[in-house]
Amino acid sequence: MSQFDLTGKVAIITGSSRGIGKASAFELAEHGAKVVISSRKQDACDAVAAEINAKYGAGTAIAIAANISDKAGLQALVDETRAAFGQIDILVCNAASNPYYGPQAGIADEQFRKILDNNIVSNHWLISMVAPEMRARRDGSIIIISSIGGLRGSTVIGAYCISKAADMQLARNLAHEYGPDNVRVNCIAPGLIKTDFARALWEDPVRIEAANQSVPLRRIGEPHEIAGAVVFLASGASTFMTGQTIVLDGGVTI
Repeated sequence: MSQFDLTGKVAIITGSSRGIGKASAFELAEHGAKVVISSRKQDACDAVAAEINAKYGAGTAIAIAANISDKAGLQALVDETRAAFGQIDILVCNAASNPYYGPQAGIADEQFRKILDNNIVSNHWLISMVAPEMRARRDGSIIIISSIGGLRGSTVIGAYCISKAADMQLARNLAHEYGPDNVRVNCIAPGLIKTDFARALWEDPVRIEAANQSVPLRRIGEPHEIAGAVVFLASGASTFMTGQTIVLDGGVTI
C-alpha cells in the first residue's frame, strides 16, 4: 500500500470552494479520502462537491457551508461531518481573511480583530472540536495553511502576516500537546499562488512581472502545487513530522 493512500480517511477542508482549498480537496479525494467541502456559501460548496463526486464516485464528497467567524457554525460543520462519515481523520484549516491593505498605522480596530479572529481564533476553535476524537483514536493530522507572510515583515499586509506567524506557533504548541496521542499538527506556508485571493496582483502585467523576477523559479505557484503538500501531511508519508512549517514559495524566501 502506498504511503500516500488515504482510503477510509475523512477530511474537512475549510475555504474549499476555490483556490488552494478546492485543489486540496480534489487531491485528497484522488488519494482515496472522503472530503467535506466547506466555505461560506452553500451553492459554491455544492458545486465543488458535485465535481468531485462526478470524478471519484458518489459519496466521495459532501458540502457543508460554514462561516469561520461563527463558532456554532463550525461546530455544526464538525457534527454534520461525523453524522455523514462517522469520524474526522484530517483537518485542513485553509480559510482566511485579509480585509486591509496598507500600513499598520492605518488599520481599523475591527479590521485587525477580523484578521486575528478569522485567521487564528477560528483555527483554534475548529482544531479544538476535532482533536479530542483524534486523540482518543491515537490518529489524526491537522494542517494549517499559513503563509510566507508569517516569516517576513510587510508594510502593507502586516496584520495578515502577524496572524500567519501566530498560526505557525499554534501548530508548534499543539504539536507538543497532541504528540503523545499520535496526533500531528503542521503548517504549510505558500508564497504567491494564482488564486482569487491574489488576483489583483497576478492580473496586473507590470506587478506580476516584477513579482516573478524576485522568485528563483520565475513564476508564481498554482493551487495544485500546495495540494500535494496537503496530501503528504495528511498521509502516512509524514507520520514522523509534527510542529513544522513547509515553505512552498518558488524559493522567494531564500
